[in-house]
Amino acid sequence: MQRVALLGLGVMGAGMAANWLTKGFALSVWNRTPARAQTLISKGARGAATPREAAAGRDFVLACVGNDDDLRAVALGSDGAFAGMRRGAIFIDHTTASANVARELSAEASRLGLGFLDAPVSGGQAGAENGALTIMCGGDAVPFASAEKVISAYARACNLIGASGSGQLAKMANQICIAGIVQGLAEALHFAQKAELDIEKLIATISKGAAQSWQMENRYKTMAAGKFDFGFAVDWMRKDLAICLAEARGNGAHLPLTALVDQFYSQVQAMGGKRWDTSSLIALLQR
Repeated sequence: MQRVALLGLGVMGAGMAANWLTKGFALSVWNRTPARAQTLISKGARGAATPREAAAGRDFVLACVGNDDDLRAVALGSDGAFAGMRRGAIFIDHTTASANVARELSAEASRLGLGFLDAPVSGGQAGAENGALTIMCGGDAVPFASAEKVISAYARACNLIGASGSGQLAKMANQICIAGIVQGLAEALHFAQKAELDIEKLIATISKGAAQSWQMENRYKTMAAGKFDFGFAVDWMRKDLAICLAEARGNGAHLPLTALVDQFYSQVQAMGGKRWDTSSLIALLQR
C-alpha cells in the first residue's frame, strides 16, 4: 500500500485525494483550514495538524497550494513537510508556481536526501475528480519513475519534461496557449452573434476543421449564453499569467498577446468577474 500525504485541499487537491482513497492508498491530509479535511477524514484519510505531521512516514508527499510563498511555507521550516520526511521519500509539487521556487526546493530536497518533482497540472476540477489530469514534470528520472504509479491514480498523461523547473516552464507554455485560444474563440463567437449566424451550426462545422480546440468543444455554449461559472477562475489565470510574463522578462521571450490578454482579464476583474471562469473574456466584447 502506497503511503501518501497531501498538503492543500482546494478544488484540485480534494479531487486528487478522493482518487487515492478509492484506489486504496493510505492517505494523510493537511489543510490550512482544517474543516476542509473533514470529508476526506470521514472516508478514511488521517488528518494532521501540520505539514510535518502529515509527511511523517509517508513515501510520497504532494502539495497543491496557491503560490511560491504558500509552497515554501508548507515545505520548509520546523513544521514544514521536509522536516518530517524520511530520506528517500519524494515530494511532488502540483502547485502552479515559478520555476525559481521549484529549483530552490529541489536543491534543498537534494541536500536532505529527498526526491523532488515540480509537477503542475492541467485539466481543472473535472480532471482532478475524474482522474484525467495532464501533468508536466520537472526533475530527475529516478524519482519520476517512482512517482508515476502514484500520479497515475489521478492523471491520464504525465511526462517528464526536463530538469527541475521544467514542469513549471511547461505549465507557463500551457497557460500562454490557453490565453490566446480563449481570446480568439471569444472574438469569433462575438463576431458570429453580430453577424446573426446560427451558433450551433457554426460550431458543428468549424469544430471539425483547423479551428477546433478543447475550449471550443467545451465552452462555446456557455460563452454564447454569457454564463461563466465553469472552471478555472480569472483570478487564478491572472496569477498564472503574471508568472509567465515575469519568466519572459528574465529569459528574453516576447509575449505581446499574453500581455494583452492579461490586460483584458484585469478588465473582467473590474467588471466583477474575479471568480468567473476564463471564458469570460467574451463579456468584454458584449458590453
